[in-house]
Parts: sequence; C-alpha cells; structure tokens
Amino acid sequence: MKIGIVGASGYTGLELLRLLALRPLTEVTFVTSRQDAGTPLTTMFPSLAGHGQYDRLKLEKPENLAGRAEIIFLATQHGVAMSLAPALLESGARLIDLSADFRLKSAELFETWYETHKAPRLLAEAVYGLPELYRDSIAKARLVANPGCYPTSIILALAPLLKNGLVDLSRPIIADSKSGVTGAGRSLARSNTFCEVQENFKAYKVVGHRHTPEIVQELANLAQGPVTLSFTPHLLPINRGILSTIYVSLSQPLGMSAFRAFYQDFYANDPYVRIRPEGYVPETADVRGTNFCDLGFFPDSVAGLWKIVSVIDNICRGASGQAVANLNIMSGAPEDLGLTGLSLRP
Repeated sequence: MKIGIVGASGYTGLELLRLLALRPLTEVTFVTSRQDAGTPLTTMFPSLAGHGQYDRLKLEKPENLAGRAEIIFLATQHGVAMSLAPALLESGARLIDLSADFRLKSAELFETWYETHKAPRLLAEAVYGLPELYRDSIAKARLVANPGCYPTSIILALAPLLKNGLVDLSRPIIADSKSGVTGAGRSLARSNTFCEVQENFKAYKVVGHRHTPEIVQELANLAQGPVTLSFTPHLLPINRGILSTIYVSLSQPLGMSAFRAFYQDFYANDPYVRIRPEGYVPETADVRGTNFCDLGFFPDSVAGLWKIVSVIDNICRGASGQAVANLNIMSGAPEDLGLTGLSLRP
C-alpha cells in the first residue's frame, strides 16, 4: 500500500514513520515539510537510518501530491489540513488528519475555539477516528479525523458508563489530566524548555483548553444528551504519556464486579483497551510506545463517586498509533498490523 505523510518533521510524523517501518507491505512514497524540504529524511531523523525506503527519501514541499498515495496522513498544525483536504480528496486519496481541523462537527464551534473553517462542507463527512466507537464508519471513510490525545484518554474511560446510561448527568464529570512534554509539539517554546519543565509540575489552560469541545461532543453523543465536563490539563516532566483521573457520579449504585463487567463487555472485541486487575493503578510506563489504553477503577464511597484512571502514550495511542490503527481499518488489514509491540519499560 502506498502511503504519504504531509508534515513529517514533527513528533507525530516521526512516530508515524517509526510505526510504518514495522508495518508489512507499506510503501511510504513521500514525506513533506515546508521548512525542511530537500533534507534527507534520515538526516532530519537519524533514528530512521538503515531502513531501506527511508534512506532514499527526502523531505518535499506539500505540493503536487495527487496520485502518489492511496492514503495520506496529514500530520500538520491546526489550519493546514482543511486547506489541503478538498483537493486531495478530489484526486481520489483517502485522508487521516491528525490535527483538530475535522474533529468538531460544527463550523461555528470550530470558529469559536480555533478559526474560520476553510472547508466546512467536509465536517459532516469526516468520521471521528476512535476505533472502539466508530470502527464500521472508519472502514468506509474518505476522511478520518484522528482524535486528540486528552480526548482519547477521557472518552475511552467513560464510554461504557455513558452508553449504558449509568452516569448521573445532573452532576459535572471532572477530568484531571497530565501529559508529557511531547504533547506540546516539537516547536521551540520557552515554557517547554528543559529548565522550565524539569523538577516542575504545573497546570495550564485551566479553563478553556481547546480539547474541551471535542471531549464534550463525543461524551454527549454517547449519553444522547448534554454533558457537563470540568477538564484541567497539566504538564508532566516526562517525554511521553497521559494519565487522566476521571471523577464521575453514577445514576445507580454498582459494586465493583458489576462496574468492571460493563467495561469488559463493552471492550470485549477491542484489542487496545486493557482493563487492569482490581486494585492496580495504571501507570504511563505501562503503555509507553504502545497503542494501549489501560483503565483502573476505584470507588470512593465517602465522596459518593467513582475514580477512573486512564493511561495512554500521547504520541502513539493519542496520535500516530491510533492513526495507523485507522489506516488498518480503512485498508481492511488486521487492526493491530504494525502495532503489536509491548511497552518500552524502563
């Protein structure tokens, strides 16, 4: 299968290349970067050296891509994919967008949180790329909107409860999330330099993080009604990983065995959600470099709520690994093709 990557010079682009190198019968026909066009790929990313097709590739400008790949990953900053998508779709390519450009269904909502949308007619067509919820639609899609990292960790933690009407929607859901520094991207910013991050831990965008409407949109779809969410992101002094602790009140009392059964049944056919043993608290190191989402459950009888701990690798499951899973679904391949590695621990 011929694959192209637009915007390959960031962390998600590098992770895509790492994963695609492990995927059989995959030919990467082009990688692009406006600022680094002309640079050999293995000069930009020496870790890829020794892989035949990568040794031969140079970064190109994202132009004249029509007809060169069956499926194209758009690993670009927000605002770029919506400019490129119409022409690429017209050429017959299928697209997996790793930015936020097609995640929200409302052009008005997108404008509130980002900017005026340049291809609003495609929002209704785009399929939200969370396999556990939309696998059948992803298989037929021309355009897949790969979910954000924080949303992936939170939505997977809540989907079985919301789908089964077990959440007390009169009370807010609280999501307290922590991410590694790669979640901020590869561009230089003072707040993400070593001396600012090391030996430090901080909240950021405490109110109004851009992932909030995406999370609420999907939780409301599951609940088939309005959902109130309080979401707070934090920056961890680690490279990879997200740990979300979600606090939720139930609409009816449940014991641990019944609570776990809802999750085990819901995710019975999903290879990348692991329900951890009772009492075990999931850790980011458990999923580092993998496409897994690990979940642990803890009743707080004093507060009258449940705590759900959800961990993913933000670059893999929260971005590129999920994109490769969507590629597999779109191409009719086994969903775990190229994604069978275990955690990089330590």
